Amino acid sequence: METQRREVRVVYFAWVRERIGLSDEHLNLPDNVRTAGELIAWLSGCGDNYAYALESPSTIRVAVDQLHIEQHEALGDAREIALFPPMTGG
Repeated sequence: METQRREVRVVYFAWVRERIGLSDEHLNLPDNVRTAGELIAWLSGCGDNYAYALESPSTIRVAVDQLHIEQHEALGDAREIALFPPMTGG
């Protein structure tokens, strides 16, 4: 039997939001989702819209509680996780 982690808020920005069709949602992450990369892989299996939005996982940036992290880093006790595409600008 798979146990569930506590609920986290996942926020989507820019074209990630447009492709998923949500600006944010509250999710119960499985225990085996411990890193940002594992989150992206898990979300990719949650439906066609997620698979489309996350089809190039290496391009997705992640912030945990408003701090940028790399995909190999742990989510820890995150309350909010943001996913967004690379940003440019000046």
